[in-house]
Amino acid sequence: MAQAKGKTVSALRPVDVEVLVIGAGISGIGAAIRLREQGETDFIVLEKADSLGGTWRDNTYPGCACDVPSALYSYSFAQNPNWSRVFAGQAEILDYVNDVAARFQVEPHIHYGEPAISTQWDERRCRWIVRTAKGEYHARSIISCAGYLHEPQIPDIPGLKEFPGTIFHSSHWDHQHDLRGERVAVIGTGASAIQFVPEIQPLVKQLVLFQRTAQWILPKPNQNMGSTSQKLLGLPLAMGALRAALYSGLEAFGIGFRKPALLKQIEKIARAHINLTIKDPELRAKLTPDYTLGCKRVLLSNNYYPALTQANVDVLATGVKEVRGNLVIGHDGSEREVDTIILGTGFHVSDPPIAEQVRGTDGRTLEEIWNGSPQAYRGTTIAGFPNLFLVLGPNLAIGNNSAFIVIESQLNYAMGALKAMRDKSLVRLEVREAVQRRYNSKVQKALQGTVWNTGGCSSYYIDRNGKNSIGFPWSSGTMQRLLQHFDVESYDTQAADESAELLPTT
Repeated sequence: MAQAKGKTVSALRPVDVEVLVIGAGISGIGAAIRLREQGETDFIVLEKADSLGGTWRDNTYPGCACDVPSALYSYSFAQNPNWSRVFAGQAEILDYVNDVAARFQVEPHIHYGEPAISTQWDERRCRWIVRTAKGEYHARSIISCAGYLHEPQIPDIPGLKEFPGTIFHSSHWDHQHDLRGERVAVIGTGASAIQFVPEIQPLVKQLVLFQRTAQWILPKPNQNMGSTSQKLLGLPLAMGALRAALYSGLEAFGIGFRKPALLKQIEKIARAHINLTIKDPELRAKLTPDYTLGCKRVLLSNNYYPALTQANVDVLATGVKEVRGNLVIGHDGSEREVDTIILGTGFHVSDPPIAEQVRGTDGRTLEEIWNGSPQAYRGTTIAGFPNLFLVLGPNLAIGNNSAFIVIESQLNYAMGALKAMRDKSLVRLEVREAVQRRYNSKVQKALQGTVWNTGGCSSYYIDRNGKNSIGFPWSSGTMQRLLQHFDVESYDTQAADESAELLPTT
């Protein structure tokens, strides 16, 4: 096969490749490794930034760390016994991803600084036409690894754009801006905020936290992994045994997502965590959620509550109504004058921006097809979008375990599809609409009893149409079985000798 890593894009002549991977985060690096493993070298990875790493490259805010044990938050084929803590920090995870990319020799395939501007299916030639600022690519298949935790959600708050001070989102942390001695407003109290708030609290003059919804937070057993532990984990089978134990424990916890009554026992731990740390009854009331644990993402922290009890911190459980000059005003009329606003307001999850630029067989974009409620077959393929595979697609979030489980399961499925295309000389493969519809009907029916649908909160699991388009309603074991083998019988296919015209290989 032609070696794609040697190809250079030209504005005059399109580059033709067998597989185009979009994004060089954890999913994209995993896809590249699996492609090489299958003997496929005719592929390119398009990366919008000038380095790899995705979420762990972009999120560099103080205290940024994983909330899944690192032994599980890693590739199954590249286990690491040398994590410094049970839950690794951002820099260590990024180093790990860079090391894996180098070890498996995928970086030569990556084209940096090339975000996909438009992606259009060409029915006549059975190819995807992908345009970037530097030129054009023609690809037989696309594996979209754009992810959903990197496009920041900026709230539509009146006056926010006119704020005269400094403002930034946690995922675009302004490291040049000195917070020492400043009056700082934090808007949002999700996973990022509970990590950076304790880090900045000792630096600032005054920190006011505008909380819309209280979060359930469990203690974080984040012990240091000393040299003895690392040596033990380096022994044969040790890492595998640890991963298996962690997986089983997290899967047991995940049963509660499907049977919310069981989560009441875990909720007791979270409630005790609040009661032991927060002695002020008024503050405790503000920080105690009124919905079932698990309805929103369950968070882990040992230092968030202690930070909020400090004299320079004020928690306003009001959300934000508007910004007027230097004043941030809550819905109850409370107002605070601040110098800097930090947005901990999360990301586009059910409305990923890549959906706006991918056009299928009828010329409509994914966004137009989905209309606010993403859906796919087994979270991976979509009727009307042949030869396209989404990683971390709709209704695959498990909430209780590692994203690597989802990623590797989907890559197994996508690799099975690509192998079927090679073995059967297929140029076109599209899931049948009726198959996709039946699958999603089962998903939505199974989701009805989950904590995300019944827990009494507003979360990113529920899209703008009131539908759960994010959560996976069964165990991760079921997910792995669903995605273990590619079911070509669920697809309409077209062989090479049936194709009207094919592009020549460049």
